[in-house]
Amino acid sequence: MNRWLLGAGVALILAGLAWPWLSRIPLGRLPGDLHFQREGWHLYFPLASCVLVSVVLTLLLWWWRR
Repeated sequence: MNRWLLGAGVALILAGLAWPWLSRIPLGRLPGDLHFQREGWHLYFPLASCVLVSVVLTLLLWWWRR
């Protein structure tokens, strides 16, 4: 548990330091992301971004466990 928390903390620190470069990645603005807007409300559902992140994380975890 301690090793996992330490790894998660280091990953968050690295992501925070790399934020100026990470913000340029078009994640959240992909063609499959849904955005509905009407009077008084809007709905944003990043469907393509969620699928892409899921596939990448699945492949990384599969590779790491091998």
